[in-house]
Amino acid sequence: MPNATWLYDDPVLRPIHHFDGARDHAAPGERLACVRAQARRFRDEMLAGQPVVYYRSFDLIRVPYPTRYALRDACTVPTPYIHILNRLFIVQFQSIDGIKTLLISPSDVGANRETPFFKRLAERFTRFGVSVESLLAPELSTVEDCLARVGLRPEDVDYITYDHLHTQDLRRWLGTEERPAYFPNARLLVMRQEWVSARALLPPQADWYCPDGTVGIPPEKIILLDHDVMLGEGVALIRTPGHTEGNHSIVVHTPEGLLVTSENGVGADAYAPRHSRIPGLQKYVRETGMEVVLNGNTLERGLDQYISMIQEREIAGPAPRNPDFYNVVPSSELTAYWLFPGIVPTFTFGALEFGQLHRRAA
Repeated sequence: MPNATWLYDDPVLRPIHHFDGARDHAAPGERLACVRAQARRFRDEMLAGQPVVYYRSFDLIRVPYPTRYALRDACTVPTPYIHILNRLFIVQFQSIDGIKTLLISPSDVGANRETPFFKRLAERFTRFGVSVESLLAPELSTVEDCLARVGLRPEDVDYITYDHLHTQDLRRWLGTEERPAYFPNARLLVMRQEWVSARALLPPQADWYCPDGTVGIPPEKIILLDHDVMLGEGVALIRTPGHTEGNHSIVVHTPEGLLVTSENGVGADAYAPRHSRIPGLQKYVRETGMEVVLNGNTLERGLDQYISMIQEREIAGPAPRNPDFYNVVPSSELTAYWLFPGIVPTFTFGALEFGQLHRRAA
């Protein structure tokens, strides 16, 4: 892919310009058409490059999430909640500085429970005698356990990133003046708009961000991004505003094509509702003409989110495991759960693993 002027202090990051100006048109339809065309070109170029060394996802925790947000205006099942399964992704890629390790969506589950929306929800269920940890939001693994399972040490991690910062408390991973970083060598890759938003929230946003989750983190641990970037070979971070103002998508080149991760949509059904068996989704797209179903808890930028979801699925392309759907793997994926009946995803990715993990010498 074409290089650009170095704009960051890390030579592993290369700004790319495939989508520059694509959203500048006054007419929304023209913005969508331009983004769609550029996404297909970007896909072809990235597929011509080198895949990553290693890719693996791990199940961390199941989380209840309101159906009215997850499948905005589309689902007709009266079940008030669905379950989303939050995952950690470990990615290793080649770079000018050797093999690098990236963690996508490492969640500090205990600290993240302080997020106002989920804290109130847990208190509400607890009053009715429902065990939150074991029944409502069972924790399946931890970031620490996942790394130990594959033989990675905390100091082996070079970067962490999140498609957006909803619910995330980063202080344990990156450290503060009062506490050392669990990942001593890691730096956070985040869009500047997302970082600024998370530190000056309005009430509609604040319900979904962990209080003080970014406070006290040393500036040198943060890389603020103003552009789409390539990370070495096989990984790209692409700006996809919508679910939040500073949302970005992580694109990873694997043996099964390009896997795209974000939470603009909650699952495969949201990106291909015309093929969904979830009640209401097919009717919704027939009646409205919608191509996708938004994950709409805050709707910070609704039109942008619609365009971003189409951008994501055009970059991803059809899923080899089920070509009716797209290779978009949400960081928190809609899954079936007995406690919330009636909503079963038509297709899910589950845990994935490709390649051979590289372990650094101690």
